[in-house]
Amino acid sequence: MDTLRIPTVTGIDVELRVAGVGGRSYAFVIDWHIRALLALGWMFAAVLFLRPSANATSSGGTWVVLGVPAALLYSLYHPVLEIAMRGRTPGKRIAGVRIVSRDGATPSAAQILVRNLFRPIDSLPFAYCVGLATAMLTRPSVRIGDIAAGTLLVYDEDRGAALDDAAPLRGVERLGLERASLAAELAARWRDLRPDIRVALARRLLANVGTPTGDASELELREKLESLLG
Repeated sequence: MDTLRIPTVTGIDVELRVAGVGGRSYAFVIDWHIRALLALGWMFAAVLFLRPSANATSSGGTWVVLGVPAALLYSLYHPVLEIAMRGRTPGKRIAGVRIVSRDGATPSAAQILVRNLFRPIDSLPFAYCVGLATAMLTRPSVRIGDIAAGTLLVYDEDRGAALDDAAPLRGVERLGLERASLAAELAARWRDLRPDIRVALARRLLANVGTPTGDASELELREKLESLLG
């Protein structure tokens, strides 16, 4: 089984098991039924309670009321819930899997959106044939959306254990194990490093996680570094 190996400041690598086709399919089937039921539930409720007028029916208004919200519920189910639930959906939670970035961190909203933009391609020509074939043929068991977004699907219990093993590292959930380890090591060795070296390292690390530094002083860089660790 493929694993995601993440180095930590302790020198002991953490391994997360990558979910294969079985885990993916199980989660997808559950999520498909949930979003299909949500869409059908809206259509049933609209017919039952909204009771569009005959005039609306002739003008096509009924199909707008029925179809547009149902289509939005169906198509936005994955991106909205994956962002809100930090890489999970109800189906993924039941299947015990979770989306992570390549460094083991919770994926960003941009990564999740890119991953879902490629969902129509993975679903070609039907029944997710392209996505399933790609997951079976690639070594880390990823579909095209994962390749584009830089994400993986891992077993959630392994990730939880990895985060527990990484304690007392702070900021792991937000930064990922590798970046949190680097930030913690830099903060711990701050006084032992030459000023020019620690400033350069801090600027590089902060830029890597998307934190602007501008003309920040050495003290301000240290404060930004500490804020990353929470």
